[in-house]
Amino acid sequence: MPERRYILAIDQGTTRTKSIIFDEDGNIVGEGYSKVETIYPRPGWVEQRPKDLLQSILDSTRQALKTGGVDPSKIEAIGMANQGETVIVWDSETGDPVYNAISWQCRRTAPLCEKLKKLGIEDKIREKTGLIIDPYFSATKIKWILDNVEEAKRKLKQGRLLCGTSDVWLLWKLTEGEIFVTDYTTASRTMLLNIHKLSWDQEILDILEIPSEILPDLQPNSKVVGHTSRKILGEEIPISGLIVDQQGALFGQTCFNPGMVKCTYGTGCFILMNTGEKPVLSKHGLLTTVAWKLNGDANYALDGGIFIAGAAIEWLKRIGLIRDAAETEKLARSIKDTGDLFFIPAFAGLAAPYWDPYARGTIVGITGGTGREHIVRALLEAIAFRVHDVVSCMEIDSGYKIKTLRVDGGMVANRFLMEFQADILGIPIEVPKVSETTSLGVAYLAGLATRVWRDLKEIAENWEVREVYKPRLPEERRRVLLERWREAVKRSLKWSRV
Repeated sequence: MPERRYILAIDQGTTRTKSIIFDEDGNIVGEGYSKVETIYPRPGWVEQRPKDLLQSILDSTRQALKTGGVDPSKIEAIGMANQGETVIVWDSETGDPVYNAISWQCRRTAPLCEKLKKLGIEDKIREKTGLIIDPYFSATKIKWILDNVEEAKRKLKQGRLLCGTSDVWLLWKLTEGEIFVTDYTTASRTMLLNIHKLSWDQEILDILEIPSEILPDLQPNSKVVGHTSRKILGEEIPISGLIVDQQGALFGQTCFNPGMVKCTYGTGCFILMNTGEKPVLSKHGLLTTVAWKLNGDANYALDGGIFIAGAAIEWLKRIGLIRDAAETEKLARSIKDTGDLFFIPAFAGLAAPYWDPYARGTIVGITGGTGREHIVRALLEAIAFRVHDVVSCMEIDSGYKIKTLRVDGGMVANRFLMEFQADILGIPIEVPKVSETTSLGVAYLAGLATRVWRDLKEIAENWEVREVYKPRLPEERRRVLLERWREAVKRSLKWSRV
């Protein structure tokens, strides 16, 4: 009987790193977790220590190997998903960062983004990269470090500076400098990749004064790009799957056909629709991004990011309205409705499809009878409303009628939220058997490159549904709620113009 083959999937996220060992049937064999600290040096500034990110990978990986009882020599390949737009700049000779990792959440480059918009290049950036000019993306973070960190200026003159999203430095360290690469999906989140030519865009690099030679090489999502140093796990293991986290979840949910959509409910909500081999440029506030690139043409996706979801539940805890996240469902079910209360959780502005960084959190419809249960229920409903905002735009931009929404992430455990999501979208919500879809997606990519799985058809046959939520809300009630929600959102957006 042949030996079982195993894939190690590393999901290096914002708040923690998850390492999961999958077998060739896509089952979880072992898993490990390690928290990552976030630093807030100034209002709006968000950073992480690069060494903390690396250590979290080592700790979670060793834990996964131990819990799974798997020897590193039995690992066929490694895949790594990353948190996206977070940036690290480092010395090419020592491997030491010249500054902390600047998180995707950081808003310090907002003034620079405003300057770029005044140059009149917004349409050009959107056409070439599929993105809008926003501090969310990597490009202005790189420029900020080049302009403001003296060590970066010095190393650049010496020809010793390298930069990239966090995955680039982590791969550099895991292979002891063997590889300096990123994948096309992660590159498409930088605002520097021409998504049509699939290359770094020299015109944008010139505008931002970022030298092309300090950027990594671009690689497909499923390919052996290097091997871990023997010092890391005691074995030289192929690294053969790379992808940014949300595209990893899209792949893990096996959304391989155009028109298929997934939503991840975490700190924020991130919704992606596969649009096939041609990029669809949105006219309704969505982003266009690379879904993945395998051997042939790239697949593209429409992307709608909602920055605040689970983070709002944490806020409820912090102000003492709830003790834990599980309490929210009980409170929401204790009343029949919100009493016409609407909560717009714009704690960091409103992202897709509004893109108003100055919008602020707003509660509309408070009366003398409003209690904490109304606020909690309104917040859960708001998350579902925000997903509807994005999904409805995806249908218009793509021309596809969405038949189901595949979901994952921690908040999927909230059954009230999932029921209301189905009601307000008017389509079934599908919860997969394997909830760790980002990890599963990058495991599939790593396994495709090493022939653990033959093709996408075999992978799609592995996907199993655990639960389906079907809509039950009358259409007229749904229409009224959406109208009221849109009116409430207008109040939040007006705050930015006060």
